[in-house]
Amino acid sequence: MSTRLASGGRLLNKGKQVHFSFNGKQLTGFEGDTLASALLANDQMMIGRSFKYHRPRGIVASGAEEPNALFNMGEGGKFEPNQRATTTELFNGLSCASQNHWPSLEFDIGAINNHMTRFFPAGFYYKTFMFPAFAWKHVFEPIVRQSAGLGKAPKDRDVDTYEHFYAYVDVVIIGGGVAGLQAAKAAGASGAKVILMEQTPHWGGRAPVDGGDVDGMPVEDYITTLINDLKQMPNVTMRNRMMGAGVYDHGYVLGYERVTDHTPLENGPRHRLWRIRTKQIVTATGAIERPLSFAGNDIPGVMLASAVRDYVVDYGVSIGDRTVVVTNNDDAYRTAIALKKAGLEVPVVLDARASGGGALAEEAKALGIRVENGKGIAKVKGGKRVTGVAICAQAGEGSVLEEIKCDAVAMSGGWSPVVHLWSHCGGKLIWDDAQAHFRPDATRPPKGADGEGFVIPAGIANGPLDLPAVLADAHAAGLAAVKAIGMTSDVTAPVAEEKPEAAMEPVWLMPQGAGPKLRIKTWLDYQNDVKVSDVRLAAQEGYESVEHTKRYTTLGMATDQGKLSNINGLATLAGQLNAPIPAVGTTTFRPPYTPISFGAIAGEARDEVFQPLRRTPISGWHADNNAFDEPVGQWRRPYCYPQNGESHADAVKREINQTRTSVGLLDASTLGKIIVKGPDAGKFMDMMYTNMMSTLKPGKCRYGLMCNENGFLMDDGVVARIDEDTFLCHTTTGGAERIHGWMEDWLQCEWWDWKVYTANVTEQYAQIAVVGPNARKVIEKLGGDMDVSKEALAFMEWKDGKIGDFDARAYRISFSGELSYEIAVPASQGRAFWDALLEAGAEFGIMPYGTEGLHVMRAEKGFIMIGDETDGTVIPQDLNLNWAISKKKEDFLGKRAQLRDHMASADRWKLVGLETLDGSVIPDGSYIPADGNNANGQRNVQGRVTSTYYSPTLDRGIAMALVHNGLDRMGDVIECNTVSGTMIKAKIVDPVFYDKEGEKQNV
Repeated sequence: MSTRLASGGRLLNKGKQVHFSFNGKQLTGFEGDTLASALLANDQMMIGRSFKYHRPRGIVASGAEEPNALFNMGEGGKFEPNQRATTTELFNGLSCASQNHWPSLEFDIGAINNHMTRFFPAGFYYKTFMFPAFAWKHVFEPIVRQSAGLGKAPKDRDVDTYEHFYAYVDVVIIGGGVAGLQAAKAAGASGAKVILMEQTPHWGGRAPVDGGDVDGMPVEDYITTLINDLKQMPNVTMRNRMMGAGVYDHGYVLGYERVTDHTPLENGPRHRLWRIRTKQIVTATGAIERPLSFAGNDIPGVMLASAVRDYVVDYGVSIGDRTVVVTNNDDAYRTAIALKKAGLEVPVVLDARASGGGALAEEAKALGIRVENGKGIAKVKGGKRVTGVAICAQAGEGSVLEEIKCDAVAMSGGWSPVVHLWSHCGGKLIWDDAQAHFRPDATRPPKGADGEGFVIPAGIANGPLDLPAVLADAHAAGLAAVKAIGMTSDVTAPVAEEKPEAAMEPVWLMPQGAGPKLRIKTWLDYQNDVKVSDVRLAAQEGYESVEHTKRYTTLGMATDQGKLSNINGLATLAGQLNAPIPAVGTTTFRPPYTPISFGAIAGEARDEVFQPLRRTPISGWHADNNAFDEPVGQWRRPYCYPQNGESHADAVKREINQTRTSVGLLDASTLGKIIVKGPDAGKFMDMMYTNMMSTLKPGKCRYGLMCNENGFLMDDGVVARIDEDTFLCHTTTGGAERIHGWMEDWLQCEWWDWKVYTANVTEQYAQIAVVGPNARKVIEKLGGDMDVSKEALAFMEWKDGKIGDFDARAYRISFSGELSYEIAVPASQGRAFWDALLEAGAEFGIMPYGTEGLHVMRAEKGFIMIGDETDGTVIPQDLNLNWAISKKKEDFLGKRAQLRDHMASADRWKLVGLETLDGSVIPDGSYIPADGNNANGQRNVQGRVTSTYYSPTLDRGIAMALVHNGLDRMGDVIECNTVSGTMIKAKIVDPVFYDKEGEKQNV
């Protein structure tokens, strides 16, 4: 039975007992335990059921690669499903429950599936659920929905808090084992700013368990020295309980820190998501031991040899009184030796290699451990726990030579470097025949924008498995990282004791000639119930691609993402296809490395800040001056500024009249501002916009339209060319993030080789429109070195300079039809600049105007508004914007779509103006009925009103509308419906109601 040993447990504080519950049963452990070690110490061998067959499942590993030990954790607002026992630190009051069974763990009705395996082979769902067609909805779908998923969805509100943290460093080192520590010391000695992260609570990784000597001292003491040295370096930040979740382009690393999971009663965030920018990344992520494939290798009590060793040495837990060790490499002998020294029985070590092991094997023999070379396990006996094994010849077909009683099996099939983070950003792999694993290919690293590699693997993660080679490789990685950023380090490399080992021999099936009866009980993916026979069947049915096999069998699609099963599965597929393993390839590694909580992803985006309200640098002034706000995207913008109890309509009228006759101010800081920069920026802009942007001269501005692939108008704005390689694109207020994401989507997914970079700088600048006949006088009154005369700064030009004491960029653009300057200053100067303009404009009666005044004035000029004149089905030609569509460019987004017959047809709704005959205001969104009824018996429609306002300038109702063949019907009188059912008559007119020639904006 599994129990706590009287000795051992280097990570435990045996003076502090911890109480927890499992399936309602009260148990105890010690401070320093993981939930997995505490359960094993209490002889809880079966901890759950598998997904498909509901077979008994036990703990297999001791780290993040564990596929079985997943629990519903916590209660109420702290409940979370699928928490991994091997990475969960024990704490007082921890409550957990096993998953995927009913009515209980011991008696599960779903286990009937285990007796029907012949009806559930790989891909059975693709065949079973096809016929008869009616059965899917009424029979199969309800069953699938009931069976799908692991764990339970939380019902109560999450009571914990989460946060995001941003860091900028020179070097990030992921992994705090001996390799990561050594790389950090080598890099940190240069003075470079370094972050070292380790996903467990402890530094040193496996080295203290595996042993060895470094620089004449035990490796555990050497690790302590390394930790102390690093703590003395102010430029090195060390964070444990923090996983390197993902590596992305441009030196972006995502870190996932579990801050208070181990002390849930303490204040502070539960999890913290780190967003890190760095110049170089070192992945010292170690390696994962592979299981062996033999019949019954999923029975509780069958574990990785390294995990058995960890539980004995780190936690003082015996997995069983009698443990059989089975291996194809020397490392498993360390487990046999550790068990023997702990006073436990090792009946036999089954070494699949006919030639046997090296020095470690001899040490095991010297301790009295029986070693059988060329032998393997034919099958494991037992159901809910191991009761024995049947021994066979590895070269045979499984004939039983001997049966041995035991209560645990420690298996080792070799080691696979953790290459996930190396691969996240495009790093390629190479197959190592000697160690039978994939390792990073140094000639094909992930590359940055400069074409140079920015990720360096270190230690076991780079392939070497023995301690001297691991330390040498890690030291070299640390030096290489700082050298790549132009720094040097003079730290000397440590010297570790050599312990030669015999070569491992790949074993992908035990015994190698196992027949169908054994293969159908030989497991690859423990959680998803994928067997060797399933992978072979997939290959026989034509699924020769590893990606197809993965999906057909669900191999590697469980929550461990194939960390234990993938290599064995690949080898099985390769064997069935009679192809070398490298030719089969690997599946795609994607972040995160292990699951991260939804809370950490969301961070503080909940409750009132689920969608944070965005405010400009001038928002405080607006609030102090009685501004009435309206939501515009995530922003709150002043709709108008009522005075002395006046109505909103009166306030809008006053603001427009003041602006038209003298001068007004608009806080335009919310407009999107996106920098597009790089040698290919002009080419990129030509593809983004319908008109030609590459010919725009520095210092000039141009209005541009942006369409989606289907040709429909999605945004508009003024583009300014800053220099030959740089453009600044203005977008609509609600479109900044969307358009920036749109640009990045094309750059990252389609035009990834174009040298173009974008940055959303919307909130870096305050932008204020000074509008009206006296606008120039107000700006000139402030002084400064900027000449804003018509001759020096003409319409659709921009320039940098000083306006008063402010660093400003002034654009001569107008959305009102009046003389107008939109002036951008750093956000930190925004409020002061606003105040200065108000003071300078006092003699002209200057006053701010809000978004409604903005909308009315733009409608008077016939300017479109995205979201009013557009609805996702409108193309520029519908809005009479043909002049903004280049006829010279070969292509732009949406061009080909606009050439389709129904898009290029003249028989479309066109933008026109409407003047009501009685001067009233048409209701917003009104439809314009036509004669007759459609096929549904409803009235035909010939158009709709897109914008409608009372115009103080014209003293009448005006509207803009899309009308069938509208441009050919000037002067026609049409009728618009109202909510009450009455009709309003209006005349079709030119959509430009005010200053058609543009004389006012050009003065």
